[in-house]
Amino acid sequence: MTISYHWLHEYLPETIEPEKLSRILTSIGLEVESLEKFESIRGGLAGLVIGEVLSCEPHPNADKLKLTRVDVGAAEPLQIVCGAANVAAGQKVVVAQIGTTIYPLNGDPLTMEKRKIRGEESQGMICAEDEIGLGADHAGILVLPARAVTGAPASDYFDTYSDWVYEIGLTPNRMDAMSHYGVARDVCAWLSHHQGEARPRSPFTNAFKTDDTSATIQVTVENTEACPRYSGVSLSGLTVAESPQWLRNRLQAIGQRPINNIVDITNYILHETGQPLHAFDAGQTGNAVIVKNLPEGTPFVTLDEKERKLSAEDLMICNSKGEGMCLGGVFGGARSGVSNTTTQIFLESACFNPVTIRKTSLRHGLRTDAATRFEKGVDISQTVNVLKRAALLIKEVAGGTISGEIVDYYPDPKPKKEVVLKNHYLKKLSGKNYHPDKVKRILTALGFEIIKEGQDDLHIAVPYSKPDISIQADIVEEVLRIDGLDNIEIPSSITISPAVEQLGFTEALKNKIADYLVGQGFTEILTNSITNSKYFSEAVLDRSVKMINNLSADLDVLRPSMVETGLEAIAYNINRRNQHLRLFEFGKIYLSEAVGKYSEQERLCIYLTGLDHEDGWQEKGQKQDLYRIKGIAEALFALCGLASVTFEKTEDPGLVLSISHNKKLVGVLTETGKKKLQDFDIKQPVFILDIDFALLASLVKKHRITYAEVNRFPVMQRDLAMVVSQTVSYDAIENAVRKTKLGKLTGMRLFDVFESDKLGAGKKSMAISFTFSDEEKTLTDKEVDGMIAKLVQSFEKELGAEIRK
Repeated sequence: MTISYHWLHEYLPETIEPEKLSRILTSIGLEVESLEKFESIRGGLAGLVIGEVLSCEPHPNADKLKLTRVDVGAAEPLQIVCGAANVAAGQKVVVAQIGTTIYPLNGDPLTMEKRKIRGEESQGMICAEDEIGLGADHAGILVLPARAVTGAPASDYFDTYSDWVYEIGLTPNRMDAMSHYGVARDVCAWLSHHQGEARPRSPFTNAFKTDDTSATIQVTVENTEACPRYSGVSLSGLTVAESPQWLRNRLQAIGQRPINNIVDITNYILHETGQPLHAFDAGQTGNAVIVKNLPEGTPFVTLDEKERKLSAEDLMICNSKGEGMCLGGVFGGARSGVSNTTTQIFLESACFNPVTIRKTSLRHGLRTDAATRFEKGVDISQTVNVLKRAALLIKEVAGGTISGEIVDYYPDPKPKKEVVLKNHYLKKLSGKNYHPDKVKRILTALGFEIIKEGQDDLHIAVPYSKPDISIQADIVEEVLRIDGLDNIEIPSSITISPAVEQLGFTEALKNKIADYLVGQGFTEILTNSITNSKYFSEAVLDRSVKMINNLSADLDVLRPSMVETGLEAIAYNINRRNQHLRLFEFGKIYLSEAVGKYSEQERLCIYLTGLDHEDGWQEKGQKQDLYRIKGIAEALFALCGLASVTFEKTEDPGLVLSISHNKKLVGVLTETGKKKLQDFDIKQPVFILDIDFALLASLVKKHRITYAEVNRFPVMQRDLAMVVSQTVSYDAIENAVRKTKLGKLTGMRLFDVFESDKLGAGKKSMAISFTFSDEEKTLTDKEVDGMIAKLVQSFEKELGAEIRK
């Protein structure tokens, strides 16, 4: 279902921002699948102005070009080189000035730049129709009438239209929301519940009156089961023409193609109220309309010029001769529709049996907008009101008169369905205690009628606009929707087995991390949980779990650390000439907490050693180092949604960094010490990332990962080189950047470090690339220059940096 933002606000009592409205719609069950901007003319003619050609002379260096001076309302006229044969002095034209972006009918957008054409400066462009998306004509420039105001925006002259369009994923039962007024009714119910009394502005008025009865048409309904209500009215003296701009804008915004003013009004009413209409050329109906079934196999030519064989179950709208004019509620006929010569119509507003419509629609493969609504059930109480609304709009856009009384065939008025809502059932099904007054206010705002209020129940009459509601569970759903589906509480009495839930979550996280690491060229290993006690110090062995009956002297303890078994695997591979390794392992370590008490801990270990890749003819492999494994660690935590981890040097001997998140130690990053390497006879550096996986999983579970759309606008990059003291770390630079609080700075990367006596004693040069972007527009050079200036100021103040020019 497509909804126009501006159209919807015709019925809302207050203006709601597009994003907020999107959240409200989703909250009440009208899930917004997309929100996009609509422009009647691509680009909206932004920046284009009306100009007057003051002079037009031959170009001194080109026979087919003209040198013009154009007044655009500025202090000085613009000099513009133009190649159009029809350009002349005194014309009013459309001008694209320097910096303006034009959107051709075909092709990519083009931004105007100051340039020289055959040696003469051109300060913009005089535009043709197709160059700015107004039409397909490229024979010459677009010449406007003399009344066009010089310097005025072209968007004002051409009355461009823009809108926001919502695509709503309706569930099949929500016929009541298949219109702008129906959606507005839901939004107003939400406003009434959350903000205070709010009622939708009704499109119906009391201004309808019959002008004369010169063309009254009689209606006969032979199959009242298939057509319980049929209403119609005649209009004469009409002029079929193109619809006014406001009507075309509304229809085009929701993806409808304007046809003519009569047909467009019927489509407008369909999307306004949800009630399908059909306009018959009264010259084809005769003085009567008959609703009946025709014999099996009767041929009928539909609007698409296809002849179809009718079923005896197809309901037909026939003329006074009994000839079929329309497949009732599904599709019109080829000969009875409105044409350019039509001056009199019979306008139909009916209610058809949903089952009949569904069968006919499927039988003939005709999935029309009308059939989609009738098969779900329309509001049988509104056929006459909608008919009046449509007749008045047709008079407004096509002239003419209402030339007959409204015919309303409704022999057996349908009573409203009644439902009893038990208070305890509402609480049981919703899981929430609602005050009776709130329930009544929600239901009343949606059009329900409270017939009687008992001690523990409400007797409710269901509005005709909600044919899907028949049981009290449906009423509970309505209350929950308007209260907000995102406000549904999860009661504490509902429990989920922690073991099952934790297992599923943990395994999913493991798979996610493993997929990432394998994609980075790592190989997963699985090592023995039983290892050799000689690898560990006495302090570690004091907390280890020793085997009581070990079968081997080399396997006598459950591992208190995974590092050693990983080093065993590395040594095994190196001894077999497989020296460049990227390995990871999920596993457990085992500790003795007290006498007879033991614990298991989930760990993740990642190992890097050797070169990042084998030497090749193009380039040689680079040695793995601490920075590379630190980058892997940062990327891994970012993958888990924990980007704000800190790395700190520890007091341990050797190169050891602790990794913390919110002051919780998540892991340790180390370069393996020489003694440890000697224990395994490894003669190359090994870098290890040891993560407390159980803690990581608990942190990830608490952390909510959100998704943001990829920025549609281009990024801008700037490089900055600075001379700083050799003691200045990259962390210090990052801290200085954070203090500038530049929201549009989306990334920074150190790409060069240079040291030389020429820089001065104890100095080094660091070069950093900065990335800027804006989610709402393309940044200008001036804006980026301003942000770079703030960074320079911060570096000079915080780091004593000297910027290299």
